[in-house]
Amino acid sequence: MYRGRIAPTPTGLLHLGHARTFALAAQRAQQANGVLIYRTEDLDGTRCRPEFAEAAIEDLQWLGLKWQEGPDVGGPHGPYVQSQRLARFQAVWLKLRASGLIYPCEKSRKDVERALTAPHAEEDAEPIFPPALRAAPVTDSEAQIPGNTNWRFRVPDGEVIRFDDALQGPQSFQAGQDFGDFLVWRKDGFPSYELAVVADDHDMEITEVVRGADLLISTARQLLLYRALGWVPPSWAHAPLVLDQAGQRLSKRAEGLSIHDLRAKGKTPTEVIQGTV
Repeated sequence: MYRGRIAPTPTGLLHLGHARTFALAAQRAQQANGVLIYRTEDLDGTRCRPEFAEAAIEDLQWLGLKWQEGPDVGGPHGPYVQSQRLARFQAVWLKLRASGLIYPCEKSRKDVERALTAPHAEEDAEPIFPPALRAAPVTDSEAQIPGNTNWRFRVPDGEVIRFDDALQGPQSFQAGQDFGDFLVWRKDGFPSYELAVVADDHDMEITEVVRGADLLISTARQLLLYRALGWVPPSWAHAPLVLDQAGQRLSKRAEGLSIHDLRAKGKTPTEVIQGTV
């Protein structure tokens, strides 16, 4: 059975771009006679707020989106809030550590902050981590919990990661050139976006991930995690981005383009989803 998902991050009000991408995810699940899962990705404790989580559910319901599993309706694969799944993420970290593909690494605060949420393309200009600075593998006897340090995944330098995207066509990214060793765990005790979303999509049996095209390179990283964990990855469908007048991806600071603001202006759900606002 097709199982899709929508996964808002409650760091602000959802905007026009979210509306179109999440509506597409709901549409693809409905067309496949499948199930849609709603998940709240709230690992950024400094910016995520309960009122934004509540507003996201309200706005998406106003748009007419319906999901069969989620924090508001329950389901067999809960909890559907990432901050309530830390024990599970630590178990996945242990499995990665046993593979010998992750290692402790101290980097700058800016590097850590980038791992809090989805690494959108225009924010994904992190310098490739120098392979010479990689730490030695950690043996099974040396660590049972992540501890107060950052952990990185060692990418296979030179390998080309390929996948077919339902909306963007064939994709390829070279490890060590397009992206380097990436964070999987932060020293403040939380997993990175990459680890958390892979664990959640696997556990919730997601068969297709629908999200914005700015996360294409993130998919390459996640495919490496799926392989390291011995899990079958979902298929992918990366939606075209909604851009502002300057040609930039809409942010949650986009004035007047939040779903909440558009509702207040009297716009209809169809106008918001189709972008005729």
